[in-house]
Amino acid sequence: MEKKLILVLGGARSGKSAFAENLAKQISDKVLYVATAAIGDEEMRRRVEQHRLRRPASWRILETTIGVGNALASSAADEEAILLDCLALLVSNVLLQHSTEDEESSQQAFPEIESAVRREIDELVEAYRRSKATFIVVSNEVGLGLVPPYPLGRAYRDLLGIANQKVATHADEVYLLFAGVPVELKALSKALVVPQAGEHHGDTETRSPQRSSMPSKSNTETKWPILSPVTRHPKP
Repeated sequence: MEKKLILVLGGARSGKSAFAENLAKQISDKVLYVATAAIGDEEMRRRVEQHRLRRPASWRILETTIGVGNALASSAADEEAILLDCLALLVSNVLLQHSTEDEESSQQAFPEIESAVRREIDELVEAYRRSKATFIVVSNEVGLGLVPPYPLGRAYRDLLGIANQKVATHADEVYLLFAGVPVELKALSKALVVPQAGEHHGDTETRSPQRSSMPSKSNTETKWPILSPVTRHPKP
């Protein structure tokens, strides 16, 4: 099987982790699970335990809060699937490592923190390129809600958005989950974006893709992607 880089996005309790775990199970029994959680309180401990109980006991575990790409370079063996859960916690760990209690100092350090996050993603992508395994990266989509009322929350939202975009750029498949239902965004975008004839990039003209939620009368034979978590990714 040809390796892939797969990004799985979703909100809290969207089913993204369970979906990613099922993907990994379908690929191989040889799975490396990369856990980025830093257990700082009882609530996080319970969440980590729930994930542990759901995973097959045969999966190998790599625990690392930062430096995931470098850790994979020295830890990955003959695994055919590597599941990172999750990118959101990795970004949070980087942010907290570089931020201080002083709000103004933390805001001034944002460019440095952004550079650190970008390095993490670059190292992760490089680890994927050097590996023979399929990478499944789980992350949160945090940009759909209210604007966080405090600077650190807004910085985290922006940094995670940057990280998600960088991974999505390199990914072969990008899934977004709503209520446990996955939608493959790259396949959907290819089906919905139709360039206008004669449009080109230039100083005075820009590309304006035509987007339509329904096929036109002259295009009734268009085959829209049917994405089903039951038919495409059955639970074991």
